[in-house]
Amino acid sequence: MLPRTLALGLALSASLLVPLAVSAASPAGSGAALFLVNCAACHQANGEGIKGIFPPLAQSDFLMADKERSIRIAIQGISGPLVVNGIEYQGVMPAPAAMEDQQVADVLTYARTAWGNHGEPVTAAEVKKVRTALAATDSEQNDPFAPLPKAPAGYQLREVVRLPVHGLKLATVPGMAWILVLTNSGDLYRLEPATGNLARVLAAKDYAELAAGNLSVLGMTIDSQKRLYLVTNQRISEQPHHVNRVVIFRSEPLGSSGVPQKMTAWLRTSYPWGFSYYNHGVCHIAEGPDGMMYVSSGARTDGGEVDGGIFKNDTVYWKGGETDYTAAIWRIDPTIDVPKIEVFARGIRNAWSFAWNDRQELFSVSNGPDAHYPEELDFVERGKHYGFPYQYADASASEKPYPYTPDVPAGLVVTPAIRNFGPAAGGSPEKPIATFDAHSSPAGMVFCGPEWPANLRGKFLIGRFGNFLKDGSYGYDILAVDLQRNPAGVFEARVNTFLAPLARPIDFLQAGRKLYILEYTRPVGKHGSRPLNPGRILELTW
Repeated sequence: MLPRTLALGLALSASLLVPLAVSAASPAGSGAALFLVNCAACHQANGEGIKGIFPPLAQSDFLMADKERSIRIAIQGISGPLVVNGIEYQGVMPAPAAMEDQQVADVLTYARTAWGNHGEPVTAAEVKKVRTALAATDSEQNDPFAPLPKAPAGYQLREVVRLPVHGLKLATVPGMAWILVLTNSGDLYRLEPATGNLARVLAAKDYAELAAGNLSVLGMTIDSQKRLYLVTNQRISEQPHHVNRVVIFRSEPLGSSGVPQKMTAWLRTSYPWGFSYYNHGVCHIAEGPDGMMYVSSGARTDGGEVDGGIFKNDTVYWKGGETDYTAAIWRIDPTIDVPKIEVFARGIRNAWSFAWNDRQELFSVSNGPDAHYPEELDFVERGKHYGFPYQYADASASEKPYPYTPDVPAGLVVTPAIRNFGPAAGGSPEKPIATFDAHSSPAGMVFCGPEWPANLRGKFLIGRFGNFLKDGSYGYDILAVDLQRNPAGVFEARVNTFLAPLARPIDFLQAGRKLYILEYTRPVGKHGSRPLNPGRILELTW
């Protein structure tokens, strides 16, 4: 998942969940609240972590041994191996979303003084000192970018720009010489690929309602009317329970400069915040061939849990499972000023991307739960249900991934995920799976139309962000996926690796005979003791 993993940043355990960028208005002393939002998904609310997967902070020798090291990790992340209380961990803590020095100090002070820890508090001045030292360090020497992978025959690959912050989404208007880059702080940058010029053109504070709570901006697109859309999520402390407030902002038509004007709130809705700290949020948005806007709304649980677990006595969290608006794909009419949400399809846990083929058929790639099941590629049709939280990937209806997994409701027909017959991404003719290696986190997705070379024409390219759970490295590549119907009329996938290795590719953008690839971080693969500093944008041409 794209989550707040190992402590404060974006990670994937089994489903794409991007972390909240905490409001700069958070007061000093809010360390406990910051911890629950940003850290508890992995370290747990009691600080005990998950043995062998996410290290403990409670009575942690590693945390308490070196205050400066803990500040450094909270700023730039770290990847294993680590030894904590005598146990080795091979996890990854990515660089966090944007946090002020005082916020980093607050959350570290909380961790160093809770659960039996007796450490000195961390001050904002100490955080600033470490941040300044890191900024002055030769990042190319200490955290180098990976060499470019070898381009497939007939293609050329180049590096366009190295990003100062983590990028999430790309968008442009056909024929324009610029690309908009959405970052994990909600800010927007304008890139000129020909020169590599990069400039911030919109700050989150200029359009989002930051004062109300924490902000996460996960979706961006530009429609055929040249209007920019930004999808925001905010955790709001309301009674009787916290809610996720979703606002989709829309601009006036973009001019030749690409600088957005007059961002206004086009759609507003809300639902109960996730199972305690767990909430994927509303993310991908795209205009369909029918002129309607389609939006992915992720699950508010890992696997449909409803009792609240260790939070069952905490009344701020709603104890239900999914709602009518979560784990679904919406369809919305852009011609209506006060639009209504139509739930187009259900049971799709967390689709970071979806795309249409040349027959106007919709497909999504969805990230599965922490339980060890393949990541799904689904043929999405209106009114159908794709299983979550009752049935995952290629599991049978009677298989229970968790003790609390609910039975499939009477009368509900579950549409199975597409089977992968290989040779790449875990499938084979002898043992097809539905659909990609578990925890490999499919992300960006694009259909290859007539402008593509013949060997890709009619196929999908799907990027895989890569795993944070399990040993080994899965993903970090772009797959070429050929979808064909079998004699029974059911889609089957033949999958090959198109480009690898990549440093956590998270989004694609096609512009004519060019494909732009957004790498989230620098290191390739799951292992190695390196921070996960911001990545870069690559250009593939043919």
